[in-house]
Amino acid sequence: MGAQPVVVLSDDSERTHGRDAQKMNIAAGKAVAEAVRTTLGPRGMDKMLVSDSGDVVITNDGATILNEMDIEHPAAQMIVEVAETQEDEVGDGTTTASVLAGQLLSEAEDLLEQDVHPTTVVEGYHEAARIAGEAIEAETLDADVDDDTLTEVAVTSMTGKGTGDVTTERLAEIVVNAIRSAGGDRDEVRVHTQTGASSSATELVQGVVLDEEPAHAAMPREAEDASVAVLDVELDVRESEIDAEYNVTSVDQLQTAIESEESELRGYADAIEAAGIDVVFNEDDIEDRVASHLADRGILAFDGLDSDDVSAILEATGASQLVSVDDIEADDLGTADHVRTARFGDDELAFVEGAEAENVTVFARGGTEHVVNELERALTDALDVASTALDTGQVVPGAGHTEIAIADRIRAEAASVSGRKQLAVEAFADALDILPRTLAENAGMDPIDALVDLRAAYEDGERAGLIVEGRTGAVRDPVEQGVLDPAAVKKEAVESAAEAATMIVRIDDVIAAN
Repeated sequence: MGAQPVVVLSDDSERTHGRDAQKMNIAAGKAVAEAVRTTLGPRGMDKMLVSDSGDVVITNDGATILNEMDIEHPAAQMIVEVAETQEDEVGDGTTTASVLAGQLLSEAEDLLEQDVHPTTVVEGYHEAARIAGEAIEAETLDADVDDDTLTEVAVTSMTGKGTGDVTTERLAEIVVNAIRSAGGDRDEVRVHTQTGASSSATELVQGVVLDEEPAHAAMPREAEDASVAVLDVELDVRESEIDAEYNVTSVDQLQTAIESEESELRGYADAIEAAGIDVVFNEDDIEDRVASHLADRGILAFDGLDSDDVSAILEATGASQLVSVDDIEADDLGTADHVRTARFGDDELAFVEGAEAENVTVFARGGTEHVVNELERALTDALDVASTALDTGQVVPGAGHTEIAIADRIRAEAASVSGRKQLAVEAFADALDILPRTLAENAGMDPIDALVDLRAAYEDGERAGLIVEGRTGAVRDPVEQGVLDPAAVKKEAVESAAEAATMIVRIDDVIAAN
């Protein structure tokens, strides 16, 4: 009998395998990396991203750009995941990781064309990533991570990002104060944005800012030295759990029912007043008549809060969340030095402030929605890197110096690697050169000359990075210029970029169902 063909895939499936699959995936990854490369560094450019619904985002934040691009190609999506991982782990360096991953793919493509096996490339890249980690440790500065160092780290993170008319130094001071006030806990620092003023009006609030307005227009707008209750209670008429009907046969019965209902609603306000509560935050709803009774008693109340805001208020005031207004104990209540509301255009915000608050809020202002959104991204990154630097206690010189040092270390140790794997190790070092080259290009410098100058300075035992001066850049000591990065940002960028590149290189078959 003749051999019968075996049909494995359906007719509407597409299969790309071998060198074609590798080229396709590498091309997709390189295209994504190239899309964000011009945003790298203090002179990086912005991208305008327009959705199909007409929403516009203007930013040079790598993670935001890649997320907004709505990338569908599976290999390209891996580069997006590199940026997402970088953002989640250390908060900055997303563009660095993406660009490095793209260049690692480009170098791998050249090796594959020279008939270097993909597994050899992967092993070489892993070895180079290990050496890179040791090189980063060697570049770590000996100085303690004090407030001045944290400020320099924050300034480095925000330089080149849209911070409006306010200097990055002032924003960096706010960032460092926020991290210190929260005891170094990044989770205890929130960023709240509001349009209607210049970015120079950005300030630090010791406590919480809420996008809420009082439950009743007649309520007071502020309370000093306030006793605070946080509730999860529906302050409304209680409903029976069974389906029951009541027949009302006289006006007296109707009046009695109305009075009973009103007495129940008034009882909520009486219980809150009797407990000595000045301000109420309720995760559930407050019925209008209850809100009116609270207003008559001079009690400020907010309702319909989401769970994140409730958690923030609990930490800011020290209160315990209550599920009933009956038998409220003094220990269940929290305190706030000042609870106030303020109107910004058509919006009314609530401020819960206290010197003993465990959490703080950076209240960011901007003239337009685009400005304030980009300012929020810049502040978020700066808070993340400052917190990372404080937690690890390790910072390295920025401005391209560390990448030059890593590449030099890898090239020096490549000679001890046997076989074709040495080619992959050296290719990894070459890929790292894309970062200082890109910094130079975006700063208006000749990339080749800049790279040569950086290497020469490093070989002479000097610390040298590309520092922006005037309309171009110059080779200077980044530490003296205050350009510092957390070591963890560099480590994560190298590791995640290497992992993504090696994963893509190993793929030799793509099967897609239509």
